[in-house]
Amino acid sequence: MSIGTAGERRTDLRRVIVVGTGLIGTSIALALRGRGVDVTLSDPDAASLRLACDLGAGRPLDEATETAPADLAVIAAPPAVIPSVLRDAQNRGLAQVYTDVASVKASVLREAERSGCDMATFVPGHPMGGREKHGPGAARADLFLGRSWALCPTGKADPGSVAAVIELARLCGADPLVLDGDAHDRAVALVSHVPHVASSAVAARLLGGDETALALAGQGVRDVTRIAGGDPLMWEEILTHNAAPVARVLGEVAADLAATAEALRARAVIDAADDADGAPIEPVRDLLERGRSGHGRLPGKHGSVRRPEYTVIPVVIPDEPGSLGRLFAAAATAGVNIEDVRIEHSPGLPLGVAELYVLPEAVDTLAEALSADGWSVHPGV
Repeated sequence: MSIGTAGERRTDLRRVIVVGTGLIGTSIALALRGRGVDVTLSDPDAASLRLACDLGAGRPLDEATETAPADLAVIAAPPAVIPSVLRDAQNRGLAQVYTDVASVKASVLREAERSGCDMATFVPGHPMGGREKHGPGAARADLFLGRSWALCPTGKADPGSVAAVIELARLCGADPLVLDGDAHDRAVALVSHVPHVASSAVAARLLGGDETALALAGQGVRDVTRIAGGDPLMWEEILTHNAAPVARVLGEVAADLAATAEALRARAVIDAADDADGAPIEPVRDLLERGRSGHGRLPGKHGSVRRPEYTVIPVVIPDEPGSLGRLFAAAATAGVNIEDVRIEHSPGLPLGVAELYVLPEAVDTLAEALSADGWSVHPGV
């Protein structure tokens, strides 16, 4: 359930403690600092803490001088240690409300209750933003902008605690979404965890590819394997804590792949016997059609359910500083909004192709304006 604005209880987050200065914790801290929130940071890794502070994410927590509890504490730690870190923070009275950022929820909730944590002040959360990089150096203040932020409060959660975490999500530019822990874990298995495994499986095949094959790699394989660059140890822990939902979806994916492979093997035998009739391979077509339909169900820009049909305008751009900015400026001068953009680099050449996604009615206007401005534009390609 997405949270509306009418009739809500509001809080006012003035001081927030972030426990854990990795990618997510530091990104939250940077977003809050940008909204004027006083942020203090804590991390057992002194180097990580120092870098986060140097980046402007906050200042080190000093419990000797800050005796009053903060409005909110964000536990940005791995799933396995969240219950113990939460219990310790609550025992020390660090904050009035607590949340976490783990990408699994049911197991964290069970262990938190089993450990005696105060569930009235704990509202589990999961901001749906991330990068294939990790650590505070990869943090971005806009990491959660326009993203969903799952909240999984139990029936014991105080309404004021829930309101505080809703405000946290909004301060970071995210859209709060409330659901229970089990539903969350099933959802992220489908849209996050299994895609990561699939990406890793494809990327692992590249280890056996020769240099000639790898030289042919284009944007397609880069898109598919991008998230495989994540931290293996972190992802092993995530998958372990969400084992059953991930295994179920992986089983379904494996069945599709097995049926496709078997159909292709059968066609290869027919082709080898020079007995092919050109008929479509039904299991292959079925998977591809279902895949396209599933892709179409993904929310579009600004979370809209219906994805608008954009037209792609390829534009050749030099691989030099400022070229993309000049291209965007030219589009803005023409009064055309670029809905999305993808960059296709040309290996060995000092140029690339920017694929500009625009509404169909804006194609002619943009193409004419860019051409007049000296850009090499290739509409319809």
